[in-house]
Amino acid sequence: MALRNIVKDGDEVLNKKCRPVVKFDKKLHVLLEDMAETMHHANGVGLAAPQVGILRRVAVIDVSPEQNKVIELVNPQIIAFSGEQEGNEGCLSFPGQWGIVKRPNYVKVRAQDRFGEEFELEGKELLARALCHEIDHLNGVVFKSVAERMLTRKEIEQMNS
Repeated sequence: MALRNIVKDGDEVLNKKCRPVVKFDKKLHVLLEDMAETMHHANGVGLAAPQVGILRRVAVIDVSPEQNKVIELVNPQIIAFSGEQEGNEGCLSFPGQWGIVKRPNYVKVRAQDRFGEEFELEGKELLARALCHEIDHLNGVVFKSVAERMLTRKEIEQMNS
């Protein structure tokens, strides 16, 4: 496993739609493992392949890093959602920036695992937010473009104190 460089604000790869994964091979497995390691190293709860410069429909999520339960998603799509939540959202590609984003409070996702086996996953609250955020990345959508507003420096300082 290796740490990958996280693409930052301003890199056009973040605004491009990713291509589906068709080969479920060792290269994909290495990418998933590297992404999980990179996400944990950066103290994130999710990371999508375009954030490491790869335009493939791949994401990893871990909403409880202390338990190290990484969810690997290949070719994910949201198939159902309901409710609404509004809250602060940030992104490893936009360090120090936070916005208020409305997301569904519940989502159901269909995806494939690293071997190409299809599965469905349901998420509420933080997991629902993370699923939406990472799948948005795969579609070239960054949180800043769906935020109701970005937080001010003073609001961020208050949030962190």
